[in-house]
Amino acid sequence: MPEQENINMLSSRFLTRPLLLLGLLLGLTALPGCSTLRAPAPADAAEKLMVVKTARQLLGIPFRYGGSTPKSGFDCSGLVYYSYRQAGLSIPRTSKQQYHQARPVSRRHLRPGDLIFFRHNYGGFVSHVGIYLGKGEFIHAPSSGKKVTIGHLNSPYWERHFYSAGRID
Repeated sequence: MPEQENINMLSSRFLTRPLLLLGLLLGLTALPGCSTLRAPAPADAAEKLMVVKTARQLLGIPFRYGGSTPKSGFDCSGLVYYSYRQAGLSIPRTSKQQYHQARPVSRRHLRPGDLIFFRHNYGGFVSHVGIYLGKGEFIHAPSSGKKVTIGHLNSPYWERHFYSAGRID
């Protein structure tokens, strides 16, 4: 009889643990945030469209290093900062800070309002940012003497300097 009790206890122990673990794993996948698929919230999509609309209204505003208003002009991160703030979204001021806040997104999953980051020969750090508009286009404040304009990700220059893309949630 004691031998049968040992067998029952061992088989119970070996079956219970895997079943508990399986139940725990299945339960976790049902929790929000544990799934790999996330649909954008309607408010998020509306805010990002407002970012794009605001940025488009700023086409032609002159570049100004350190600028972050239509009156003063814009540098690249100032344009992003202003456009996001007008849509009621909080975002840091510099391209490097914006890069660190953004959640990485692949180029093929870009949505309007996402950020596009570029590197120029400045030690490998992010040195330029723009706002993705859709269909391979982005809006940005290029450099001194130029104005807020639309760029194309597929152009050889931007292809060469593309670093990453990100989404501000």
